[in-house]
Amino acid sequence: MNSWMSSITQDATSPIMEQLIIFHDHGMMIITMITIMVSYMMMSLMLNKFISRLLLENQLIEFIWTLMPAITLIFIALPSLRILYLIEESMKPLLTIKIIGHQWYWTYEYSDFNEIEFDSYMKPTKSLESTEFRLLDTDNRMILPYNIMTRLLTTSSDVIHSWTIPSAGIKIDASPGRINQANMIINRPGLYFGQCSEICGSNHSFMPISLESINLKYFINWMKKN
Repeated sequence: MNSWMSSITQDATSPIMEQLIIFHDHGMMIITMITIMVSYMMMSLMLNKFISRLLLENQLIEFIWTLMPAITLIFIALPSLRILYLIEESMKPLLTIKIIGHQWYWTYEYSDFNEIEFDSYMKPTKSLESTEFRLLDTDNRMILPYNIMTRLLTTSSDVIHSWTIPSAGIKIDASPGRINQANMIINRPGLYFGQCSEICGSNHSFMPISLESINLKYFINWMKKN
């Protein structure tokens, strides 16, 4: 199985990603309507090029083709601005996780609970079980409770990395010397995959992200065991 395709074809698992998919469909509908209308006008002109050969100007047509693109841009811009606001909005997170990028693995710190910290390396092909995914599964998964607002803090110890899970609609850079922040909420249990989306060196393609979303009760028990 192609590792990258298996990571990007997972269903949306967060409200933000669901909104992004709806906006994509909304934009594609507008593009389809524009394509059909322009194609019709071009075909009409080519088939009837001698009908309007004496027409020099038409202010009504000029007004329409100036106004319609402006209205179209409004229909695209307003939903886009709404989603950007939702992505950047901080909604009182109940859990904070610090993510540190290294060449070439991730470190996760659960500073809210008992100072839990662990590294996450890609599983070698020879160590994979029959139900695990090549180039995507890790030896230590990032564990999160679903339906809990989580704040992600990212940084790097060497070069720029990018912590990305497509199905959750999250992509946040991990830059050395600074901390970036993003909010994420998973709306159902499951196992979700991602990869570093910044070209960070020769083993860039071998630092995957494996996130497991579980019930809050099981999450508390997991924290106690660690």
